[in-house]
Formats: sequence, structure tokens, C-alpha cells
Amino acid sequence: MQPLTEEETRVMFEKNAKCIGENFQLLVDRPHGTYCFWLHNNRVYYVSEMILKLAANISGDKLVSLGTCFGKFTKIHKFQLHITVLNYLAPYAKYKVWIKPGAEQSFLYGNHVLKSSLGRITENISQYQGVVVYSMEDIHLGFGVAAKSTQDCRKVDPMAIVVFHQEDIGEYVGHEKTLT
Repeated sequence: MQPLTEEETRVMFEKNAKCIGENFQLLVDRPHGTYCFWLHNNRVYYVSEMILKLAANISGDKLVSLGTCFGKFTKIHKFQLHITVLNYLAPYAKYKVWIKPGAEQSFLYGNHVLKSSLGRITENISQYQGVVVYSMEDIHLGFGVAAKSTQDCRKVDPMAIVVFHQEDIGEYVGHEKTLT
């Protein structure tokens, strides 16, 4: 268990900033305490400083998990967000996409979002911007990357992909044991 290096922090912040922008600072300075990011077995954990102090008494090889897993670093040192971060990203997300009820199951099975499945979309989304995907009842289902900008979405064919699937809550249920 160790703090993130400067390079790891930069890579992780850039990835998270695609979804929540400058709101990322709100995750660290919270009203009920200070939170920080720690690296353990190539996974980045979001943990309160109080719990971090308590975990200092446990040896690193015995520690399985600490706080909430935000993602992991791959072998080529890219950062991948995990679905476990959705509850923290969704309230601060700047760019959101709502999908129709008939398309929810398709998204939860790992398919991309088509224009015909789109219910609403936030204004000023640029292409390849990180977005949080919601149901029409405002339940966050997952996140992805915008394949088209908001303006392009108005003009494209109904069968065109508008959001590339990255993670969804269906994946959380399917891979619950490996997400620690």
C-alpha cells in the first residue's frame, strides 16, 4: 500500500476529468472528512484518511482491499476506471446521456448506445468526451465515451452509435468477485 506517484496521479486525474471535469477536487475535499487515493496491487483505492490510519496496522500482503476501488493501472500503465466508481462520478458528472427503457437491457449487456436508444443528452458534449449513462428514471447505469458530439447526434442515422460502452452495473453483478 503506497500513495500514488506524480505520474500515476496525473494519469488517473486525466481519466476522471473526462467525466467530471474540475469537479474532481470535490471528491478529495469532502464536508465529512478528507479523502485520498492509494495504490495497492496496481489498483487505486479511494479512502478516507481516518480509515487509512487504521489500515496502517495491517501488513500489505494481508490487505485485500481498502476503501472503494476507483480503477487499476494496466501493464502498459494506462488507467482503467472500474464500475465501482460510478456512485462517486455520477453526482458530479458534467456530461450525461439518458437512454430509453427499451435500450437499458441492451446497454447492461455491454452494447453501445444507438441514436434510436437516446432519450436525452446534455448540451455541449464533444466527441470522445466521457459521459455517465442514465435511465429515463435518473438511475445511473454506467459510463462510456461519446462517439458523436451533441450537435452531430441530431443529424446522424438512427442506427449510428452515439456512446461507446465502457462499464455498466450489469458488469458489476457479473464480475463482483474480481472487482475487489
